[in-house]
Amino acid sequence: MKLCMIGTGYVGLVSGVCFSDLGNDVVCVDKDKNKIDQLKNGKIPIYEPGLSELVIKNYKNKRLTFSSDLKSSVKNSDIIFICVGTPTKKKGSSADLSQVFNVAKELSLSINKFKIIITKSTVPVTTGDEIEKILSKKNSKNKFSVVSNPEFLREGEAIRDFTFPDRIVIGTNDKKSNKILKNLYSPLISKGAQYINTSRRAAELIKYASNAFLATKITFINEVANLCEKTGINVEDISIGMGLDKRIGSRFLRAGPAYGGSCFPKDTKAIISTADKFNTNLSVIKSVVKSNENRSNILLNRVYKILNNKIKNKKITFLGVTFKANTDDMRDSSSLTMIPALSKKGAYIKYFDPTGYKKEFKKFKNVSYVNSIKKSLDNSDLVIIHTEWNDFKSINFKNINKGKKFIIYDMRNIYLPSKIKSQGFKYYSVGR
Repeated sequence: MKLCMIGTGYVGLVSGVCFSDLGNDVVCVDKDKNKIDQLKNGKIPIYEPGLSELVIKNYKNKRLTFSSDLKSSVKNSDIIFICVGTPTKKKGSSADLSQVFNVAKELSLSINKFKIIITKSTVPVTTGDEIEKILSKKNSKNKFSVVSNPEFLREGEAIRDFTFPDRIVIGTNDKKSNKILKNLYSPLISKGAQYINTSRRAAELIKYASNAFLATKITFINEVANLCEKTGINVEDISIGMGLDKRIGSRFLRAGPAYGGSCFPKDTKAIISTADKFNTNLSVIKSVVKSNENRSNILLNRVYKILNNKIKNKKITFLGVTFKANTDDMRDSSSLTMIPALSKKGAYIKYFDPTGYKKEFKKFKNVSYVNSIKKSLDNSDLVIIHTEWNDFKSINFKNINKGKKFIIYDMRNIYLPSKIKSQGFKYYSVGR
């Protein structure tokens, strides 16, 4: 099939590349000509394990192309995926849909035959209705079908999630489009993916409800971890004991920093905003957002306590600064709150992250990037394990910095307390 992915961000690029790897002809379109030129030269704008190899492979096989010409790309395609950003509005909590609607307006001028127009961007309920209205101003309704097909890709696991999805959700009441899309996804359905056909509005809400529920699980176990610290209980025992109940499940019950990234922060706020428009109070999700926003302050206060409130001139190392491992995404990472706060109190901060230097800390004079774990640990008073990269899971602290007994604050619980303490280090973790 001939597919057009509009937007070469996380969703558009990963989905487009994976569709091409399934044998489809895919053109990825972006108005950023520099990004398109880089992609043509095999340079990937995002960090995602395995993506670079797939881009090069399918580009060479001519199943995958890149273009900044939206009009011709749309005319030569049968199925159009809208994959542009839907960030939180600068003043407010609702989703900014300007990019989605601008694309819809451009599409309305380029429909030359029947097209399936799919929103893969995460959009609030009724967005598909608005896209349909925009397209109908310039085209008869038998020329297009607007479908919701939300993505469920985890950063760092996106290729696997696309190839072996739990479910494929198609929101449309149009039997023709449903049949075509079931055929498009047939290679994944044959591997065991559940194919679900719902109304368009239901598909839009499934995405938001899913993210809000996962964010709730993270926030819930973080709050339980706070109680565990006060009562001398190991939160990991709680997670295992709860997770073995099949109604609950063990995933997303790992205590640690606040949730962050490209989805949970904006999507929890957006579903609340949508509910408010329909006079519905999502009190549970509101509490989740509030609790998560306070999470970094709780962790900061723990750092202050560990250092006996003597922060000035302390040398602090952050191992990892991204919101989670296997991604270079800094959006809503706890490090964006913690590092500036510690810097303002006079601490000297070094950080190492496998994805390299971060411009977010450029303005802080006493914050510096170092290019190795060993260098980052030199002369440190406190080492904070912020992100659960595999690179950090087998560090021999005793051998790497002989003679220096720094304090370790393991915010991801990746080490056994007894093991680290036996090496002579003061060790703190979360909920243990």
